[in-house]
Amino acid sequence: MSIPGEPLASQSLSESEPAAVAEKPVKKGYGWRFWAIFPGLCIVGFLSALDATILATVLPTIANELDSQTLYVWAVNAYFVSTTAAQPLYGQTANIFGRRWLMMGSILLFALGSGLCGGANSTSMLIAARTVQGLGGGGINVMTEIIVADLVPLRERQQVMGIVFAAFAVGTFIGPILGGAIVDHISWRWVFYINLPLCGVAFVLMFFFLRVKHDNTRTLWSKLKRVDILGNAILTASVVAILLSLTWAGTLNPWSSWKTIVPLILGFLGMIGFMFYQGTRWCLEPTMPLRLFSNRTSALTYILSFLHGTILYWVSMFLPVYFQAVLEDSPEKSGIDLLASVIPMVPFAIIGGILITVTGKYKPFLVIGFIPMAVAMGLFTLLDDKTKTVVWVVYQVILAMGSGLALIATLPAILASLPESDVATATATWAFVRSFGSIWGVSIPSTVFNTRFTNLSYRISDELVRSKLTNGGAYQLATRNFMQSLNDFPVLKAEVVGVYVASLEQVWQAGIAFAAVGVPVALLLKSLKMRDEINGEFGFEEESKAADAEKAETGTTPP
Repeated sequence: MSIPGEPLASQSLSESEPAAVAEKPVKKGYGWRFWAIFPGLCIVGFLSALDATILATVLPTIANELDSQTLYVWAVNAYFVSTTAAQPLYGQTANIFGRRWLMMGSILLFALGSGLCGGANSTSMLIAARTVQGLGGGGINVMTEIIVADLVPLRERQQVMGIVFAAFAVGTFIGPILGGAIVDHISWRWVFYINLPLCGVAFVLMFFFLRVKHDNTRTLWSKLKRVDILGNAILTASVVAILLSLTWAGTLNPWSSWKTIVPLILGFLGMIGFMFYQGTRWCLEPTMPLRLFSNRTSALTYILSFLHGTILYWVSMFLPVYFQAVLEDSPEKSGIDLLASVIPMVPFAIIGGILITVTGKYKPFLVIGFIPMAVAMGLFTLLDDKTKTVVWVVYQVILAMGSGLALIATLPAILASLPESDVATATATWAFVRSFGSIWGVSIPSTVFNTRFTNLSYRISDELVRSKLTNGGAYQLATRNFMQSLNDFPVLKAEVVGVYVASLEQVWQAGIAFAAVGVPVALLLKSLKMRDEINGEFGFEEESKAADAEKAETGTTPP
């Protein structure tokens, strides 16, 4: 499919011949330098995930010390916004400036943001520092995937990424626990300072061993002119508008308020305008080229990536409500209970990566992955205050099995249908779509929950309690302390628990649709051949020089 405004040479490959790349393969295998930088990739992946979740148990302490009041939520949102908005930019500029300096720059930004967060003496400074940290974290997430894609053949790639994902998952689920331990025994500032020595180790590894080929024939100014500044500005403004709307919708502002509707509409119009601009002749080097969506397999897999990101946040936001409001867990115990839906993802992702390498197939794992996710959402509707521990643990393991398999298979499906030259932009777009899905994985179930709770609040006989729990109050008061404050009124407490259970049931019912739609979408994918050789132009410098010398000896010219 030809995209207006793009040279024919840059068009994506047909789905029937995804591996018909013009360049001849230069090398199989990884090389010793890859294993030298691999620990650094795992370290920064761990840190990026850690700082996305570590504030869950620390934020009340920070908000109290800095007197943050209602601004405390932006200590989390600032990181999330900057991470999401920066990812497509990293994908484009990785092709312009190369991988090495962008990866090291991401680590430095993350370290700088961490140091500033630790030294913050006001909420405004903390929010600004978290923004800087998020810019680094977004780059780390994207550049890790891109670097592995450059150095490991597609067919073998996911068994390597399974290990990186394991480090990322460990950071995700120990974040709240580690944060609580640090704030209890040291100071909340060490939640951020702990990143600095690990960033130092990762930076040293990248500096000495990540020496990959890139275009160094152009001047800095000519490279800067290639950056899609207008496109990235439109995309960033659109994402921020949507996030602003969804952050306060249903809580500070009703969904019917102009403060919710106007930024949401502007954000969507901006996204449409961004995609239109990407296909015009004025955008010489797009951030998100339309050719990424020009074949059925890549377009549908981006949808699956969106759904996967939505479902994971859906569960991580509302299982804790069940644990704390219905089972009366403490926040720390709730975090531990949630590990059953996270820890099993690691072995299933690693197993999925190995099976993709062995079979050369990705489609079966996407189909198989979304089926248990839909089943788990259905099983969650059965949860109530009498559910035994083993039951809700098994339900979470079923979800983790599916989500681990699906997660590891989405990116290979996209890259199998596109040429190696699109690895950076395709990977960055994949990361952006997943992050964008997670935004909706918070807002949609929140709307369902708050609306359902308000509609059923007539079942609560005490007017004062009822007024506290309606219009968004039920989520904020989903704590063990609040539920135990009703112990002297067993009938009233049973009423409140009943409304919580019924409201959560509808949350899971809505989630079934998002998980179930992934199955037919996955079935529509084509099973394409996965490349088992490295064909890209960003390999290690020494290896690429050796390959060029070999071609010169045989009388061939490098591409």
